[in-house]
Amino acid sequence: MKKIITEFPYEVKIIENDWFTLSDGTRLSYRLWLPESEEPLPTILEYLPYRKRDGTRGRDNPMHGYFSGHGYNVIRVDIRGTGESDGLLEDEYLKQEQDDALEVIDWISKQPWCDGQVAMMGKSWGGFNSLQIAARRPPALKAVMVVGYTDDRYNNDIHYKGGLVLNDNFWWGAIMLGYQSRAIDPEIVGDRWREMWLERLKNMPLWMGNWLEHQTRDEYWQHGSVCEDYSAIEVPVFAVDGYADSYTNTVLSLLENVDVPKKGILGPWAHVYAHDGIPEPAINFLGEGVRWWDHWLKGKDNGVLDGPMVQAWIENSMAPSTNRPVSDGRWVAIEDWPSKAVSPKEYQLTYGRLVEEREAQEEKVLLHTPLAHTLLANEWMGAGVPGESPGDQRIDNGLSMTFDSEILSEDLEIFGYPRIDLKLASDKPNAMLYASLCDIAPDGSSERVSYGVMNLTHLQGHDKVVPLIPGEEVSAFVGLDCCGHRFKAGHRIRLSLANNAWLMFWPMPEDYSLTLNIKEAVFTLPIFSGEDTEGPAEMPESAALTPTTILSEGKVEREITYDLVNDAWTCMTNGIGGVFGEGIYRFDEIDMTIEHNLKRELTVSNRDPLSAHYLITQNMRIGREGWWTNADIWTTQDSDKDYFYLKGQMDVSENEEHLYTKTWEKKIPRNGM
Repeated sequence: MKKIITEFPYEVKIIENDWFTLSDGTRLSYRLWLPESEEPLPTILEYLPYRKRDGTRGRDNPMHGYFSGHGYNVIRVDIRGTGESDGLLEDEYLKQEQDDALEVIDWISKQPWCDGQVAMMGKSWGGFNSLQIAARRPPALKAVMVVGYTDDRYNNDIHYKGGLVLNDNFWWGAIMLGYQSRAIDPEIVGDRWREMWLERLKNMPLWMGNWLEHQTRDEYWQHGSVCEDYSAIEVPVFAVDGYADSYTNTVLSLLENVDVPKKGILGPWAHVYAHDGIPEPAINFLGEGVRWWDHWLKGKDNGVLDGPMVQAWIENSMAPSTNRPVSDGRWVAIEDWPSKAVSPKEYQLTYGRLVEEREAQEEKVLLHTPLAHTLLANEWMGAGVPGESPGDQRIDNGLSMTFDSEILSEDLEIFGYPRIDLKLASDKPNAMLYASLCDIAPDGSSERVSYGVMNLTHLQGHDKVVPLIPGEEVSAFVGLDCCGHRFKAGHRIRLSLANNAWLMFWPMPEDYSLTLNIKEAVFTLPIFSGEDTEGPAEMPESAALTPTTILSEGKVEREITYDLVNDAWTCMTNGIGGVFGEGIYRFDEIDMTIEHNLKRELTVSNRDPLSAHYLITQNMRIGREGWWTNADIWTTQDSDKDYFYLKGQMDVSENEEHLYTKTWEKKIPRNGM
């Protein structure tokens, strides 16, 4: 339950829209929250492509109104080519985006309402570019607060993981087509709205194609990855994320490597701000933010750096469920990273068992997983939507090779990054390895704790492809994602290995087998023996919610079906009324209705990896009485042994009259995947 604050130290004036003109003449649109003050105040910048007026409006009012009510100017800027801003958006995280931000920050610092100090914050894209821009060292930037972000664009974003292409690369590219298909509000830009809209549509890239053209960690991905030079960041950093999100790994990696004042919170949440945290408990994230800003922008000695570097949530053993609204657990202290409270414990593998010591006999086993493995793994990125959490892993475990510990005689806690090291040989030049860690209850139910993958042609680094020599043994490893978990006494620990993970990752071009040298295998768990700590306040606060009318409740349908004749599986997700279940809604302040429907279908036959097919159909409709715009979009991804094939079409209309059609078709060589 969130506490809505209606009385603040400052009264706030909201400027719905204004423009800042860049040096090249491009105008960026912004929304501004100004506290009533006789003195200039510090300013917080959020800089996004997701349309301040009719995109992030629902979360902006309660968040930015809260910060502004506590004495901060807040400015929400649409980046070039998005929202009401001029220009074109050609890709994510371009240097142009950063260059524009440097001008924006300099301009903000010189406004009469600003005291010369600027901070940046954001989740996802806004978290990414807060760090990227901090690394450019604009003089007026004094602190950042980032949520659901990455420091490594190649290996810890929505495109690739462990050197394998994520199926979410295609899904997110399709969503960007939908987001960018929206018309520009004529109430803001006037009669030029249609000309601006058509220019964007005609120049819109096939986003997933941009990303699929770079299948190794080349200069494209190095750009904007702050891990290339952590020392470039010289301002204090507050980093937040949750285990149900996909960016969990980067809280520790960022805080370990930046040499600045820093603080972190690692909770149970999906890809949402932590005051809206799902699974619960949510926290008073905005209150934590005010303390952060007060210290670094107003010089208040409020102890914001007291206590551990990271407050981390340790989850207890729970029954597996695709719907997990609440996480059972507690807060612990991570004083630094690497932590003295974490020590590695090694297990050996033998005949389906995890053991602390094993005999030195030779043991080699054949691993050949059905292509449709990970049917119940569910989403790569949790968004707080019902049905997205990993289900009972007994089905996935049954399609893989498993190794179980003895029944635990006492509780065992872990925090950090599990890892499996082993030697193996493949019978084909391209191969991958999937590993998952599960908590096995006395009733046999299997709760996934963590997982990881590795493209075995990337064992010498993600910047190159080194094909495997069939039959030749190589040393391999899989690093599993950061986790905090308490295995109960009476439970077992399970390691599961597979050589396919279709629902999250596109299959390799050929079916193949791996021969695992179990004698050489070591599975390492990060055992935690640290102290509990007082966690963040668990009563979320915000300013008043955005006036919104739900016109039709949304829902997300999910189902998996099996074709017995063709040994083929299809996974369908259908967001009706809203991709994330938002429904059809109207922002009452601007009389704008938004409806976004998206259906995705992934299909593969266990008989043939080249049968993999991905289809996304979506509809984006926005407008008000007398002005309605609509976009119908379909996109597909297929492959043969040598190429990926991307196709798509967008049909847009105004007031139900067809206006424009755009088609895409790309053929992209496969490179080690």
